[in-house]
Amino acid sequence: MSQQKTPPVVLVDGSSYLFRAFHALPPLTTSKGHPTGAIKGVISMLRRLEQDFPGSKVVVVFDAKGKTFRHEIYEDYKANRPPMPDDLAVQVKPIHEIVAAMGLPLLIIPEVEADDVIGTLATEATDKGVDVVISTGDKDMAQLVSNHVTLINTMTETRMDREGVVEKFGIEPEQVVDYLALVGDPVDNIPGVPKCGPKTAVKWLQKYDNLDNLMTHADEIGGKIGENLRNALDDLPLSRELAQIRTDVDLDFGIEEVSPEPEDRERLLELFREYEFKNWIAEYSGDSNDQAGGKNDGADDHNTAPERQYEAILTEEKLNEWRARLEAADLFAFDTETTTLRYSEAQIVGLSFAIEPGKAAYLPLGHDYLGAPEQLDRDKTLATLKPLLEDPTKKKLGQNLKYDKNVLANHGISLEGIAEDTMLESYVLNSTATRHDMTSLALKYLGESTISFQDIAGKGAKQLTFNQVDLEKATEYAAEDADITLRLHHALRPRLAETGRLENVYADIDLPLVPVLSHIEQRGVMVDSMTLRQHSQELQIRMAELEEEAHAEAGMSFNLGSTKQLQAIFYDNMGLPVIKKTPKGAPSTAEPVLQELAHEHLLPRLILEHRSLSKLKSTYTDTLPELISPRTGRIHTSYHQAVTATGRLSSSEPNLQNIPIRTEQGRRIRQAFIAPEGYRLMAADYSQIELRIMAHLSGDEGLLKAFAKGEDIHRATAAEVFGVNVEKVSGDQRRSAKAINFGLIYGMSAFGLSRQLEVDRKIAQEYIDRYFQRYPGVLTYMDRIRKQAHDDGYVETLAGRRLYLPEINARNKQMQQAAERTAINAPMQGTAADIIKRAMVTVEDWLVSSRSSDARIVMQVHDELVLEVRESAIDTIREGLQKRMSAAAELKVPLVVDVGVGDNWDEAH
Repeated sequence: MSQQKTPPVVLVDGSSYLFRAFHALPPLTTSKGHPTGAIKGVISMLRRLEQDFPGSKVVVVFDAKGKTFRHEIYEDYKANRPPMPDDLAVQVKPIHEIVAAMGLPLLIIPEVEADDVIGTLATEATDKGVDVVISTGDKDMAQLVSNHVTLINTMTETRMDREGVVEKFGIEPEQVVDYLALVGDPVDNIPGVPKCGPKTAVKWLQKYDNLDNLMTHADEIGGKIGENLRNALDDLPLSRELAQIRTDVDLDFGIEEVSPEPEDRERLLELFREYEFKNWIAEYSGDSNDQAGGKNDGADDHNTAPERQYEAILTEEKLNEWRARLEAADLFAFDTETTTLRYSEAQIVGLSFAIEPGKAAYLPLGHDYLGAPEQLDRDKTLATLKPLLEDPTKKKLGQNLKYDKNVLANHGISLEGIAEDTMLESYVLNSTATRHDMTSLALKYLGESTISFQDIAGKGAKQLTFNQVDLEKATEYAAEDADITLRLHHALRPRLAETGRLENVYADIDLPLVPVLSHIEQRGVMVDSMTLRQHSQELQIRMAELEEEAHAEAGMSFNLGSTKQLQAIFYDNMGLPVIKKTPKGAPSTAEPVLQELAHEHLLPRLILEHRSLSKLKSTYTDTLPELISPRTGRIHTSYHQAVTATGRLSSSEPNLQNIPIRTEQGRRIRQAFIAPEGYRLMAADYSQIELRIMAHLSGDEGLLKAFAKGEDIHRATAAEVFGVNVEKVSGDQRRSAKAINFGLIYGMSAFGLSRQLEVDRKIAQEYIDRYFQRYPGVLTYMDRIRKQAHDDGYVETLAGRRLYLPEINARNKQMQQAAERTAINAPMQGTAADIIKRAMVTVEDWLVSSRSSDARIVMQVHDELVLEVRESAIDTIREGLQKRMSAAAELKVPLVVDVGVGDNWDEAH
């Protein structure tokens, strides 16, 4: 039986079709006058290709704006080409957006023409035994035709293989470049031989085989055309170089790394509506189940969408029927619909439930638009459901159930029995494979597009809140949420069970954290708004002083936020060195560049300080008072469990993780976080936890010994690296050792260390070499983990959390090296995250089970827990807190917890 042939890769010359569609099709426009002819032509062609080449990878390549390497070798290249017509220019972005929404890889490589990208990918594919089809209307592409590369023109429905090239041009594909060099191209301004037309070029190549041989025998060509040939001899190599499609461009990726994404049906429908393509609107607004298959990468091949049976619960009888079914179920999916996404203010509009795939119900309780059907009383109904929702033995499943728990708390219901969460199942399974919202998960794991909120509520200023949404639409939307959540659970949970130790990570660490974070969010933290306002005023004064100093240093007034003015002052007026350029070729004034320049020049230092204070003011001192809840008088942040790749928590509104601690201004912000009367703030922080984890993972005897003896690890490292007794280590040496300790676990190079320590690069390398001589186990660990990452594609934390590294084997060396640095650090950072999560669960259980109001967790930041503690219970809580946090992991070195107490967060830290 013959082996089934791999479908060809289809490389699309998007720029070629863009112009051809524009000129070939009638000037279509929307009702608002936006041109759409080229959009329709190009997208129609792409849809046709997908039909004609089922199973093929279709890659779309467009020219980037600006000059290419050909302009460097010939300044007048394409000088005769007219600018793109305005009516066409406005259609380019919509085409790119639609292509992206179709899930097709879209390549636009700066400084490289689409032809060269296609030539390079085609050559790579054929080298790997994969045939290629190039979809183009450009005759120049004929030079790429081979036994494994074919051209097709979808607009004219013609195909060109080797025989086709000979039939069209009269020469072999290998001769096409020489042919193009001879005839030239007035549009691209390729010189060629004057008066040499296609027939003459073909005749010469048939006789002399190639351009080099023809040039050698140029004296044999008689007449005026021979004279023209001889006069052009100096320019012909240039003409050939300009006409030659490159097949060896140094791309950051290979053909195997260029992969399709799931089709974004919601976005496509939005775009088709915007540009008024009626037939496609009709196609995509139909039943999404009929349209879902085929292109959704990662969807289960065996997954068949069940027939949907959704209903609204509008009567006591129907409510009692569903309540009985929920009571009897081993597990049910559950979701809330609310008035707002801000949990601290959200009120319930309705609830949805699902027990078996395809069957779900929506219980509307708050739709109050004019003419809305009569619904069950919200308070009475919630009271009826409260025993079920608060029963810890009744297992609930949801997508981000922390939000639902918080919302129910606003109605006096404490959701218990949180048994499964699909957001966390996906996150633990692979934190980097996809976003972890329900829409993304449904596409990836079920191959289905879900109803979007915009579909039922509109968008922009006129978007409805859920209580205003038509009940019939709301039922489909809300019931789908519960149904899809249940089906996702069935798809994801088995994968967790069969992948390493991920089931334990999910069940023992991430899932138990859900109620803990919910409690912390609901409690909130007190903030002194007067302190913040005063700080804001002081920042404003200091920023004004910095502005004056900057103007004096520059010798002129200017806008410190103007990139153009900064570029002129730095590079034109002051003549500072250009360290980096923007994609458009202008000298950069980005922060890393300013930090580099600030080593030698005052003005960049002033700009950096001004930017830093401006960010603090806008992000914190001005904003935090506005986030104080009028209901509780406290700030309620949102903690996110499924955002970072490593397992660390993040937070928003406000982002507590980014408040600076090393600067006086950052500490001033922390001073505004206070405790209520009769309480103080207690901050418990793991001491040098990542270095301790490094000691454990590497097993290095020197590090283990230093930590076991309770030595100051930075002082101990300084003694080793600088060859002095521990007692004689200076403050500068300790600071340098600290930079080395932390720099190496983050993969810092000698160059990076030299910049941080402000020493010669050679000296920095000597420090690093000496460090590894003293701590050889660390180097062994780094080498081992790098190899493991390359072999497996992931690394693990001590608990077994997997941290996938998609770019660890990338062809681009910079991407690969960045992934290697992540591979070294991620097990430490991820393990630290696992430890603080375990500690939070343990500490919360201890405080709640004691039924005391002596202490409560109010914040978690990096490796630190912050509690409000009654003044009379400080010693007891400190002892219990240290004991439980220190026991959150078993390492080969002590897990030390530093605890501080103060009237505000800064004092306590």
